[in-house]
Amino acid sequence: MNFRVVIPARYGATRLPGKPLIVLAGKPLLQWVHERAHRSGAAQVLVATDDARIAAAARDFGAEVVMTAATHPSGTDRIAEVARLRGWNAGEIVVNVQGDEPLMPPELIDQAAALLARHPQAHIATLAAPVPSLAAMLDPNMVKLVTDRDGRALYFSRAPIPWHRDGAAAGTDGVVHQQQYAGARRHIGIYAYRVGALLELTALPPSPLELAEKLEQLRALENGMDIRVAESCVAPGPDVNSPEDVVRVAAMLQR
Repeated sequence: MNFRVVIPARYGATRLPGKPLIVLAGKPLLQWVHERAHRSGAAQVLVATDDARIAAAARDFGAEVVMTAATHPSGTDRIAEVARLRGWNAGEIVVNVQGDEPLMPPELIDQAAALLARHPQAHIATLAAPVPSLAAMLDPNMVKLVTDRDGRALYFSRAPIPWHRDGAAAGTDGVVHQQQYAGARRHIGIYAYRVGALLELTALPPSPLELAEKLEQLRALENGMDIRVAESCVAPGPDVNSPEDVVRVAAMLQR
């Protein structure tokens, strides 16, 4: 199986400006992500950025960098520009590994690419894991998803889905609470795209459900794209979105 990885990286994160360059256990965050991606089976790993500081740091640790426009609203759009610039074929597979995932297991990168390769009719593949607690089920920052019996995504939401009606009506003891998230799954933010689908998706306008939930993958579903989902083969590591995450993840990497 042949696939590429692109790591989109931007400087202007709202909560952590310059996030890709934050040093964790002696290395920039982006370098940890790049090293994880290189341990996957990818034929090529690229860093896509519009920022000269990120580009210089990435080249210093040996990354291949593609400079992209500063106007992209998402990492997906940035990767689509890379695909156009490099002239990749529509049927090729590219995996989006987000630039704030220094503990992303290489096995998950391979799994997402292999899942898409196994389903020639699918446009996108992604991964899921069990929702760990009721608090996580109710947390709008943890995206939940549901699929059909064949693993095709039906919906992604920040709301708690599926919602066990009878459990909710029965009361508030711990057993009932556990019923509320039994079998629920959370989305792991890694995507494998067929290049043709990636270019088609990024050419479409934002969709109503996407705008409501602020979830880009809903644009694909609203336009009839087939998103395949599998249970992650290993547990994903935490990403870095806050100063607290920086301290926690740095300690994990140091160990």
